[in-house]
Amino acid sequence: MLRQGLVIESPSPRPARRLASLDVFRGATIAAMLLVNNPGSWTHVYGPLQHAAWNGSTPTDLVFPFFLFIVGITTTFSLGGLLERGIAPREIFRKALIRAAIIFGLGLALQGFPHYDLAHLRILGVLQRIALSYLVAAAIVLSTGIRGQAGVLIGLLLGYWALMTSVPVPGIGPGVLEPDMNLSNWIDLHVIGTNHLPHDAGTWDPEGILSTVGAIATVLCGVLAGEWIRSDRRPSTKAVGLIVAGGVALVVGLAWGRVFPINKSLWTSSYVLFSAGIACLVLALVYWLVEMRGRRGWARPLLVFGTNAITAYWLSSLFAIVLDWIVIAGPPDGEPLVLRSYVYETVFASWLAPANASLAYAITYVLLWLGLLSIMYRRRIFIRI
Repeated sequence: MLRQGLVIESPSPRPARRLASLDVFRGATIAAMLLVNNPGSWTHVYGPLQHAAWNGSTPTDLVFPFFLFIVGITTTFSLGGLLERGIAPREIFRKALIRAAIIFGLGLALQGFPHYDLAHLRILGVLQRIALSYLVAAAIVLSTGIRGQAGVLIGLLLGYWALMTSVPVPGIGPGVLEPDMNLSNWIDLHVIGTNHLPHDAGTWDPEGILSTVGAIATVLCGVLAGEWIRSDRRPSTKAVGLIVAGGVALVVGLAWGRVFPINKSLWTSSYVLFSAGIACLVLALVYWLVEMRGRRGWARPLLVFGTNAITAYWLSSLFAIVLDWIVIAGPPDGEPLVLRSYVYETVFASWLAPANASLAYAITYVLLWLGLLSIMYRRRIFIRI
């Protein structure tokens, strides 16, 4: 069934053969995203499950760039396949544009739910960043070859570094990378305006305008990895190539981070290489296990998430908003609680230490969606955008 870019694969036709290791990697990324986004209490979260306060990186800071890296790989596979079938680049880009518009719209729908106040609607966000980065990367893939893609990637990394460190911020000067004082934040404030920024940020957006340059670079890292995996090389050569590329990117990212700090909120060039390097290494491990050794049984739960990734993220995010929206009566001597807090306090915090209770809630939330998505997986229902 086709609905202007949205495809629901029903039980009758079998889906085309997919790279299982990529679905496993994507599934692990989505599961991690659900885990870190849905603690029982934001005041009781273990350090590795939190974002770095500013510079530096935690495991949580790798989740989003991993997903964008995977977007780049799938872009190579999907667009490359269409080109090989003889479909004109203009028609392919039209399809990519529709896909990006749908993803962007889904992001806006989440931002405004349940009260759509257009005067204060956050314009950018996670899905919006995915949409914009994918669209630009698709245009680059359709108009250049591997060398051109690598050249654009290098240009984006160096150009973004130059902008952030050389262009003076009015009233502050050049090269300041502190919160609320850097060029990226200044652009968000003056282009988007405070009414359309996250309420907890005020003067900047972690998925802002200028920092999207770094996100596009992350997608292009995935594009190049996808070109490598899609080639006719031997599987062992592909795995070794991912390891070498990942190691080099990781080292360069760490070294660059000494002068242009690794920072997710700014999506710095060093952060692009640092996270893409780790993504390559993780993908190489999964590729070796799943494609080369044929060990797939352990990965079945991850395939469930990976084959319906956007669906898993969007529905779980919407449901999380509902849990924070529904207000129910709390203890007799206390204030009313939202449903999420009530479940956390009565089911988990009543017998576990706060941090453990918060983690147990998050794990339960992931398992809940694993169960729901498993029904779709068993019935071979896969929603593609």
